[in-house]
Amino acid sequence: MKPELAITLRAKKLGILIKDARLTAGKTMKECGNAIGVSGSTISSYERGVSSPSLPELEYLAYFLKVPIEHFWQDQVLSAASDSLDTLEVEHSQALRHQQIGELLEETRTKLEITYDEITEQTGISYGRMKRFEGGETPIPLPELELLTNTLQLNLSELKEEESSVGKWIHAQSSISEFLELPYHLQIFVTNPLNKPYIELAQKLSSLSAEELRTIAESILEITI
Repeated sequence: MKPELAITLRAKKLGILIKDARLTAGKTMKECGNAIGVSGSTISSYERGVSSPSLPELEYLAYFLKVPIEHFWQDQVLSAASDSLDTLEVEHSQALRHQQIGELLEETRTKLEITYDEITEQTGISYGRMKRFEGGETPIPLPELELLTNTLQLNLSELKEEESSVGKWIHAQSSISEFLELPYHLQIFVTNPLNKPYIELAQKLSSLSAEELRTIAESILEITI
């Protein structure tokens, strides 16, 4: 992860935890600001993740709010009423996905030796906007992403993510759709538990190289002759 992105996400997470501790303690932003020598608007900027307190400020804030300083290193909120860290996790995941997609676009564009001017000519996307896309700084609207994948000779499916729980769910749905497109007799064969050894054998064979398959075929031929 880029340092700038890591800092931004950490600031947002810290802001959620500060707001959570303040609400649990029943304190106002002004009261918290007075306690650590800053304004209430500064506390607001801390809670929004726009800026972050120094460690000494955080220590005094923890003392004022009567929470362990370790609260600000954790992911556990104190009150059910505070902002959920699940929202931050979604933001974190999406930020990483924007970055991954941008890096793939930049890598492909560089490999194909396509200039930014050519991108603008073919898609209407300006140099500055393309740079922000490639840096993961700006989410790419789907219509523009489709234009870019066509220009860069990419398949949109190559950009799908399969590691997270969301990615695995999407992959599972695609697999189900592909299974339902199989002829009915193949669906019956696959779902029959007695045929599991044959499916596992086919899976193993599919991972072998052509040379390895040739060796196996020759061995079988020798046995049958």
